[in-house]
Amino acid sequence: MRAICDFRVIDESDDWIVVDKPAPLAVHPANGKVEATLLSGLEELLVYDRANGARLSILTRLDRETSGLVLVAKHSGAARHFSRQFERREIGKEYLAVVHGWPDWEERRVEASIGRAGGEIWLRQAVDPAGRDCVTSLRVERRFSNALGLFAVLRCFPETGRMHQIRVHLEHVGHPLVGDKIYGTQGRAYLEQVAGNLSDESVARLILPRHGLHACRLMAEWEGQRMDWRSGLPSDLTRFCGE
Repeated sequence: MRAICDFRVIDESDDWIVVDKPAPLAVHPANGKVEATLLSGLEELLVYDRANGARLSILTRLDRETSGLVLVAKHSGAARHFSRQFERREIGKEYLAVVHGWPDWEERRVEASIGRAGGEIWLRQAVDPAGRDCVTSLRVERRFSNALGLFAVLRCFPETGRMHQIRVHLEHVGHPLVGDKIYGTQGRAYLEQVAGNLSDESVARLILPRHGLHACRLMAEWEGQRMDWRSGLPSDLTRFCGE
């Protein structure tokens, strides 16, 4: 997939902006790569605000291959306001996940600490009793099948904000994300991609060119009002789900 900086503005005020980020657009520049990023796109979009003192702070950071809602503060006061809500776990977040298999449950709460897994992929996390506390609630939205197998769409409610937590917990319960290059496999596809040579075998095994995770809902308080921003499953995932 080629990253194109074509994010959509969901809502905006003088103090913050909420956008819908596509995959595989990176939020920030990474490893010195010269590429389009959400930050550079926002800086261009908000050039007038920045000329008048705005300092952008991206508050909900999504993985490159995760699509969906991103909250951005335009100044330090708004950043502090939302950051305090994150610290008190008052920010509501929901994700839609396209996973392998049909869960034999309708709802499940995963309480499993996670930490760095070590090994060749330094980003990889794993369930580890000695790690940081981590809680995700899961609910089955629908089950479906096609010529490639059995799949389901889950709604995920992360109660903590650990790195890769939804992806790790889905792997832990035996229903990894479709298209995930790190979790649910030994990470071979990720290493191949980093080397710039994703094999035909890995492409076939992944099924989707990016992992099936979308940040679909975000709730926060602003000036005494409970804000509720939403984004539907994007077209690449709805096509795969047969919707």
